[in-house]
Amino acid sequence: MDQLKPPTGCRGFPLTIGRGQAYVGKIVDRLLLLLYSLIIFVASIVILFTASSWIPLEQAGQTLNNFYFEKNYAYPGIIVSLIMLLISVRFLILSLRRGRSQAPSIDQRTDFGDIRISIETVENLSLKAAGRTKGAKDLRARVRVNQSGLEITIRTIVDGESSIPELTEDMQSTVKSYIEDITGIPVASVTVFVANIVQSAPTFKSRVE
Repeated sequence: MDQLKPPTGCRGFPLTIGRGQAYVGKIVDRLLLLLYSLIIFVASIVILFTASSWIPLEQAGQTLNNFYFEKNYAYPGIIVSLIMLLISVRFLILSLRRGRSQAPSIDQRTDFGDIRISIETVENLSLKAAGRTKGAKDLRARVRVNQSGLEITIRTIVDGESSIPELTEDMQSTVKSYIEDITGIPVASVTVFVANIVQSAPTFKSRVE
């Protein structure tokens, strides 16, 4: 098997996997969405009951009057309204930024500054390395990031002529060493999923008598 030679100058600097802030941001957004949905749900029930005359007119009028003149009603209403307004502004900003959001990346910190490598780049490098394994076809790669390094999954179809354990072990070793050498990012695991074997069309030989 041919050996892949990475370019020089790829090792020896600290690595920071840059997904912590994005992960925390997603959790906060989910909590805000849950709170927003609950408030909308309660408001929808109240409007439905009022419009269907299930809430007596006197009670509805008394509640509205309390919001006008009773601070115990007015202040919670103002707080809930402000929360709804802030959440709405947050979701509006997210919707405007979504089209311009940057692709997921891995951050590397050096003495000269930061280096960002996109997940797509690592996936393509994984495919390049896995493609050197003989007998493997139709390769696909998926990369996930955790605190211990990269988790790479390779999906492949094999020719059915090579030993699958040897082929997959060779592919795992090649992908792991190549990614670590060329990017400087530690690889926690390389998983190879053999989806199928190559289906070759049967050949027919005509016999001439």
